[in-house]
Amino acid sequence: MAVIPMWKCDRDGSMFSDKKAAEEHDKMLELAANITMLLEQTYDNIDEKIAEDIGLLFAKHKETLAKAIKGKPELVLEIGKESAADQSADEDSSE
Repeated sequence: MAVIPMWKCDRDGSMFSDKKAAEEHDKMLELAANITMLLEQTYDNIDEKIAEDIGLLFAKHKETLAKAIKGKPELVLEIGKESAADQSADEDSSE
């Protein structure tokens, strides 16, 4: 019987067969959590779920957002298109 090493992310329980991928995922989740905290500290009445969703969205697309901030603002619209497509796919799979 073969032994396959796996890495588990403490934050969400995701499992990875590659340590580097697990660490990158953990860093992404840490960034998302920090963005969520920033939103909750800045906006008293923000819904917790919405703050988490925004935090994950920004963390997942940090490279694109960095490019947008550095002078290519149109790239933000591509994130919106991807997110809408992802939500549509999620809704289709849950039916």
